[in-house]
Amino acid sequence: MSRWHIAQLNVGTLLYPLEDPRIADFVAGLDKINALADASPGFVWRLQSASGNATDIKTSDDPNFIVNMSVWASAEALLDFVYKSSHRLAMAKRREWFIRPSNAYMVLWWIAAGRLPTVAEGLARLTHLEAHGASPYAFTFKDKFPPPGEVGAPVNLRPDPYCVGWQ
Repeated sequence: MSRWHIAQLNVGTLLYPLEDPRIADFVAGLDKINALADASPGFVWRLQSASGNATDIKTSDDPNFIVNMSVWASAEALLDFVYKSSHRLAMAKRREWFIRPSNAYMVLWWIAAGRLPTVAEGLARLTHLEAHGASPYAFTFKDKFPPPGEVGAPVNLRPDPYCVGWQ
């Protein structure tokens, strides 16, 4: 078993409040997507409140700004969930629900197995990625750095062929 897991945070600003019927499909799909994640190979943990998801965890004065955070056994397992499972169908509709991001909106980083990240930690790493680019501290699927203590160049997991929704 690896001593390291991959943590991920992604953020988005909804086009409309959660109660708005124009994003009812997004809200209605949360339980199904979360259950898919929970059952996916390599899944370790996800951020959730008593509601079972993270949409009501507020980290900003903007009520439409939401966060999603999870931990996976590997970046490859996370990539398979995000881009190769039925989660990709939700990704294809994200422009109907979210403002197109102009800054970094997703970040990966290594954490010791058994430790859970905090939202503040994830937001700090996202800010670092935006300001400094990919590094061992904060990276993306396109520049996956090796775990701490391992030597190697960043690896591009090539998510582009699977990425849908913002094109």
